[in-house]
Amino acid sequence: MSADADAPVALRPPRHRVSPRAVRWWTLRAALGWLVVVAAEAVWLAVGPVDATVQAVALAATVAVALAHAIGMPRWRYRVHRWEAAPEALYTQAGWFDQERRIAPVSRIQTVDTARGPLEQLLGLATVTVTTASAAGPLRIAGLDRRTADALVHELTLAARAGADDAT
Repeated sequence: MSADADAPVALRPPRHRVSPRAVRWWTLRAALGWLVVVAAEAVWLAVGPVDATVQAVALAATVAVALAHAIGMPRWRYRVHRWEAAPEALYTQAGWFDQERRIAPVSRIQTVDTARGPLEQLLGLATVTVTTASAAGPLRIAGLDRRTADALVHELTLAARAGADDAT
């Protein structure tokens, strides 16, 4: 580590965006979730309408909200989600409605993991999870290109190993 290892690390916006394919991943996840709700309402409408008009209006409202969420949320998240691995720390910024910016000094990193769910595998994406001793929990960078995620895991693992004597 550099001579500046004891200097405070400032919270700042990270430089890198996640993969543009993350928009498709978040869209698919949202659409699948809403599909369950819409299907349940459609069954409710078909099986035994108490008041078919009210049920049809409720179904139409659900579809409208689902479309707005599935179309708007992923694009908004893509504009917000950022990450950066600097020599001194890992910076993350995530969220869409409730946004969070976090920093983890490299000397505090305990584990670095990669996860790829079925949709992520299909789209060539991965999520990197960095665990520290923080009570706030691990840092997650979701929606990374698989190669970028693998390189980041390698880089953070080497950096954490090199600074292992500095950890407290």
